[in-house]
Amino acid sequence: MGKQQQGFTLVELIVVIVILGILAATALPRFINVTTEARSAAVDGVAGALRSAVGLVQAKYQAAGGTGVSVTMADASTVTVVAGIPAGTAAGIGAALGSTEGITIDYTAPAAVTFRPSGGGATCQAVYNGTTGVVTTDKSGC
Repeated sequence: MGKQQQGFTLVELIVVIVILGILAATALPRFINVTTEARSAAVDGVAGALRSAVGLVQAKYQAAGGTGVSVTMADASTVTVVAGIPAGTAAGIGAALGSTEGITIDYTAPAAVTFRPSGGGATCQAVYNGTTGVVTTDKSGC
């Protein structure tokens, strides 16, 4: 009887390493740009949260009779409203949104409050219009 082989030859190991290297070289470019996609997804998430917050405040405002300058939410937070829409301030849309960890918010223009994810540029943002309640996104700089 002949001697049984107990391992891989050097040629077999080199072929496997070369194949793995080729696979890694073709797959790597697909994963390089995930930061842009993550920021874009963060902007979409913030925009969705803003739209939900506006809808909830409007529903609470109408359920309370459609009068007043503030709405008390279920968690006892008070949201400042203008004609049933959260105001473009920290006491308005900021209170309606709640936690904004990892998001930079600029309340200097109540008609265009900007919400930017960490690391995003000036054109990677969700914008809340405090006079109409409309939320738009700009993901060109993500």
